[in-house]
Amino acid sequence: MLLAIIFVQNYAQKNEEAERKSMISNELMRYSKMIDYNVNPNTLNYDLRYQRLELQLDPAQQYVSGTVTSHFIPNQNMASIYFDLSNTLTVSEVKYHGSNLPFTQLSTKEVKIDFPAGIPAATLDSLSIKYSGAPDTGGSAGDAFTISTQSGVPALYTLSEPYGAQEWFPTKQSLNDKIEKVDLMINTPSQYNVASNGKLFSETVLPGNRKLTFWQTNYPIPAYLIALGITNYTKFNDTMGNPPFPFVNYLYPSTTSNSTIMSNIEWTKTVMNTFEQYLGPYPYRNEKYGHMQFGWGGGMEHATMSSMGSWGRGIIAHELAHQWFGDKVTCGAWNDIWLNEGFATFGEHLANEKLLMTNSQFMSYLSSEMNYITSSAGGSVYVSDTNLGNTGAIFSGRLSYSKGGYVVRMIKWILGDDAFYSALKDYHARPQLAYGYAKTEDLKNSLLESTGKDFTEFFNDWIYGQGHPTYQIRWNQTADQMLRFKVSQTTSHSSVNFFEMPLPIKVNGTGGQVAYLVLNHTTKNQNFAEQVNFPVVSIQFNYENQILQRNSTVTKDTTILSVNDGAKEEMKIYPNPVKDRLSVSGINKDQPYEILSIDGKLIKAGKYSSTKTIEVQALPKGVYFLKVSNQNLKFIKE
Repeated sequence: MLLAIIFVQNYAQKNEEAERKSMISNELMRYSKMIDYNVNPNTLNYDLRYQRLELQLDPAQQYVSGTVTSHFIPNQNMASIYFDLSNTLTVSEVKYHGSNLPFTQLSTKEVKIDFPAGIPAATLDSLSIKYSGAPDTGGSAGDAFTISTQSGVPALYTLSEPYGAQEWFPTKQSLNDKIEKVDLMINTPSQYNVASNGKLFSETVLPGNRKLTFWQTNYPIPAYLIALGITNYTKFNDTMGNPPFPFVNYLYPSTTSNSTIMSNIEWTKTVMNTFEQYLGPYPYRNEKYGHMQFGWGGGMEHATMSSMGSWGRGIIAHELAHQWFGDKVTCGAWNDIWLNEGFATFGEHLANEKLLMTNSQFMSYLSSEMNYITSSAGGSVYVSDTNLGNTGAIFSGRLSYSKGGYVVRMIKWILGDDAFYSALKDYHARPQLAYGYAKTEDLKNSLLESTGKDFTEFFNDWIYGQGHPTYQIRWNQTADQMLRFKVSQTTSHSSVNFFEMPLPIKVNGTGGQVAYLVLNHTTKNQNFAEQVNFPVVSIQFNYENQILQRNSTVTKDTTILSVNDGAKEEMKIYPNPVKDRLSVSGINKDQPYEILSIDGKLIKAGKYSSTKTIEVQALPKGVYFLKVSNQNLKFIKE
């Protein structure tokens, strides 16, 4: 029986891992079709406040027709307005205050609309676009609007991340504006059910065997998270949470007889309770949470209703975590995709630790993640501008997902559980971030405000920098039972000269005694002395896989007798961050230097002297590397 249980557990873990890889693979394919921009400059001059989609759809046809009404507020005097819209769809009419407006469809997947007179700033206005056509399925269009079948029945589903919304309706896709309210009024053949974001307001039978389904969401939402699923769904209406709110699932009829899937869907209630405990209240309590089944592998975190092609509990947890990280607070640029995917991966950590795994299984899971992350020497979690067209860099399973998730775990280790989870709740509650956008620096600033801890150095190393450390830990216990350590490290990539980290140490005594230490490792070849009141038999480093490292060693060394043994001054930049002039400690003679951008471009070169400073006042704000004496020292220009 025990062997059977172990087999089932191992099989379940392997199956979960296969589903997770499938999820990442599918998301990577979507990103392979992305457009190389974060912001469309033509849409910066207005705030899109409301959209009403009145669409006629049939899941048996690759076709959309209807009218989209948009309410907007110009932030400057505006003579024309642009919407993102595929040029494979044909606009037939633009209505403005009862009159037709001239418009132009552009090859850049935009429609430009000209007003008869300029609209002044801060004036709420509206227009309606009537259009139709067959959404493209090739090239950059990807899988945004897809028809398929399930059990021989037509099915339609949308998946618009990152820039697919324009393939099926006119909208604004840049990561600088969320739509405050969306109405979806979908006219379909009457035999189909329509799943979407928000609340179901009505289903109305129409003449000619048609049905009008009305969904409405009143939480701010980016265009890429607006979604539809249409087929002969079986609907399950339930509640979850305390106090309860709707839990709604739209499933293929064949799925409802699968007891494993139905059990996993029911388990969503359990993981929701856990996430609410640690992450804060579910962000869309006034509407719902649920799932709509679709034909792609993995899942997609559409706000209030995740699209699911796989039903493993790890994926269910991942997509649910996205409702906080990615949906409520959305990455403000694709450079910062780790704020979505890294935190969702940490949601998997949380579910595994608290609900799904024994401690030994969780440690094994973390070891596997660590081996995967450190299997290559380089690669940054943050995606540089030059890599926005590099699909592997943007949607890297190793970096955006796994390393991003592990970085979050390390922040938890540094702060402690209570301060960490409190800081996460603060992050979601900040008025400038809640239901808006965030970039990496916003998270760093939020952590500082919540905890008083400056994570600048940490982010420079682990987010903007590349690679990981390998530690060499030597220890000895002297006659007075003083425990002495000498700690050195090597780094896998030249972008990080040194990882400053608190090191987790477990001390084991000859009589079974245990002590836990934290060594604040801030310099190379650093010495530590810690008093313990028992003879020590062994030292365990990173005993609960708290931090990322690879192939580190722990060795007893009887030659270590003093805390002053062989310490040398470390080369450091100060001040950091810097506004106008920087200096370097640990240099005793003149040295040539180079200043490089985070992309590796040479910005400035010269010769550094310990009696002088380096002028950086003219540099734009950002992250740079100072290359001097064969070392790369990272700094931030304020």
